[in-house]
Amino acid sequence: MKTKISIVIATIAILVAVICTQITVFVIPPIGAVPEGKTLIIPRLNKTEFIDSSDGMCERIQGGVSLLCRGMVMGAVVGESKILLRLPYSSWLYSISTGGKTYTH
Repeated sequence: MKTKISIVIATIAILVAVICTQITVFVIPPIGAVPEGKTLIIPRLNKTEFIDSSDGMCERIQGGVSLLCRGMVMGAVVGESKILLRLPYSSWLYSISTGGKTYTH
């Protein structure tokens, strides 16, 4: 019985590790082009984190968020990746991706 529980726990741990290292939850905040916002599940790219957004990436890359950076990052991420799942916008995930900061552009 203990062996079965250990195998189940190990399998779950491996599955969680694979998901966290191979998948990105990419949050698109509500903006003009996408007024309701979106949350995309995509395969991990070189510069993305497990929970990420265009604003979070702009902050990491250039130390701030601009409309130009936001548009370029969203275009590159959506253009280079296969969207596995589309979900509604989540302000909670967005705040995780930006370290609690909120940007209005």
